[in-house]
Amino acid sequence: MSIELIVLDVDGTMTDSRITYTADGDEIKSFNVKDGLAIASWRKLGKQVAIITGRKSSIVARRAKELHIEYFYQGIENKQEVLEELLVKLNLTMESVATIGDDLNDMQMIKSAKISFVPRDASIYVERVATVILSKKGGDGAVREMIEHLIVKEGLEDKYLELWS
Repeated sequence: MSIELIVLDVDGTMTDSRITYTADGDEIKSFNVKDGLAIASWRKLGKQVAIITGRKSSIVARRAKELHIEYFYQGIENKQEVLEELLVKLNLTMESVATIGDDLNDMQMIKSAKISFVPRDASIYVERVATVILSKKGGDGAVREMIEHLIVKEGLEDKYLELWS
């Protein structure tokens, strides 16, 4: 069965896990544009993307909107529960899910997905249960590396490259 849905954590995967506050109390996060292009490409291939994150942030909501990520959940304590509800909604099983996360609150999602990824700088405890430890750190193209790994594994390279030719 092919992977139809990728589930992304944010802090530590889409970002470098740093949170910067301005003097006015505004939050600043940086996202990798290469991750964004890969996410857009995955969607153009007819695949689904979800973000399930533990923190709440208007910045992350904006990024999800920019990337047209329809399934966006923030402020989530039990990510596994939300993922299971999403699978019912999409009529999918864990056999068609790939996840990426970097810390203990991602552990259940990582353990339950068919294939799971962690950035190079993930918690050692999460690394132990992941399928693939990526060479990139969170915020440094780890999501892109994950998606391109799946593109190769799923035999979608020609279609992926055609998107941009």
